[in-house]
Amino acid sequence: MKRSIKAITLILVLVAMLGILFVPKTASAAGVDEGTSIAKVTNENDVVVGKAVTAALVVAVVAAAGAIGMAITVSKSADSSARQPEIAGRLFTMMMLGCVFIETAIIYSLIVAIFIVFIL
Repeated sequence: MKRSIKAITLILVLVAMLGILFVPKTASAAGVDEGTSIAKVTNENDVVVGKAVTAALVVAVVAAAGAIGMAITVSKSADSSARQPEIAGRLFTMMMLGCVFIETAIIYSLIVAIFIVFIL
């Protein structure tokens, strides 16, 4: 369990670092005087690429975490129903309810990615 938490933390740190790499430069960071607008310094394609990479990373990380969570849920439910077959119906209901909540979180991340691309 501790290995998976460390692995997830490492993945999130790497994703954050990739997101920082694709942030467009500001006028002061590019070495341009304050009178020049940022639009002249940064290319519009840089912003679009940054948004696309950020949206892809959001969906990828959340979908991967959701898939891992669903796999653990199904595995534990199958193990429990093998041990006590008389409660398999209740376990199936609880498993499906948990999977629905996990899938809802994945759909929310997709909505956030769409907001990043089209609104921000």
